[in-house]
Amino acid sequence: MILKDKGILKSLWLGMYILSALLGLVPSPEGANKWLLAALGTLFFLPPALLLYRCYRDRDRKNLTLLRNLSILSLAATLLLLVLNTFSLLFSEAVGDALYYILIFVSAPMICCQYWVISLFGWAAILWCSLLFLKKTGKISHF
Repeated sequence: MILKDKGILKSLWLGMYILSALLGLVPSPEGANKWLLAALGTLFFLPPALLLYRCYRDRDRKNLTLLRNLSILSLAATLLLLVLNTFSLLFSEAVGDALYYILIFVSAPMICCQYWVISLFGWAAILWCSLLFLKKTGKISHF
């Protein structure tokens, strides 16, 4: 099956990331469009879930570590940019806009989905599973 190839899963995940980032620029979607974006934001996590499973079965520590690091990076960058975006109210609208566009890049599925809890849960699940699988495959490697 085509979804068993790790390279194809990574490419599919990258394509969904780019699509999420582009659709994150849609201002305030309504009705069916909002639900379509929510579905896309949720489906964004299907390729990494399949990749996690394949890496665990193959004992592929390199890609498990990559998934762990990407989830940590995404969650940490999102938190940092949310805090900075909140503090941007003290500065100017231009700073707030710039930080928002950086946030769209960093947190593409979260912005696209419009329901942040879904994406935060997805990233947290990838992090937790990758840590669990790394532990099961042996010593947890460092960043």
